[in-house]
Amino acid sequence: MSASFDGDLNTRASIKWALILIAFNVLPVFLFIIWLVRHNKLDGIFINIRKQRLKVYLLGIALVGVSCIILLCFEAPPMLLALFVAFFSVGVVFMCINNWWKVSVHTASTASVVAALLIIYGLRAMAFIMLVPLVAWARVELENHSLAQVVAGALLAPSMLVVEVHLFGLI
Repeated sequence: MSASFDGDLNTRASIKWALILIAFNVLPVFLFIIWLVRHNKLDGIFINIRKQRLKVYLLGIALVGVSCIILLCFEAPPMLLALFVAFFSVGVVFMCINNWWKVSVHTASTASVVAALLIIYGLRAMAFIMLVPLVAWARVELENHSLAQVVAGALLAPSMLVVEVHLFGLI
């Protein structure tokens, strides 16, 4: 939500963008996963079987793509658009990697949010870095990922995000 805050926007407009994007991206994917689990199309909410992940990746990527178009058409803050373009790119790359390996999306998401906070707020957001190893440890401890898979997620997604934001001329 913090990326929707911009010096030119008031708090109300920022919250509007955040709610719109949550409604377009988070809720549909979550509800789709729940529906798939209830209809025995997924083994569980963590989607451990590689072939079952494709539907969720495709929906997520499509929704982020639509969000990018909405953000562009309605002149959203440039940082918000840059972040969503990065999320789109990361989704496509992770979906491709998923064909042969399971990168930790949880660790990647956490690391990306931390990278975005550091870009937006600078050193004031430094304390959030501690979340990345905690999430990575949890994913390994729960035996959902190997150490290599969480490290790949922790490095690949935020690196792509930084490149995208740089391409937008925002850093």
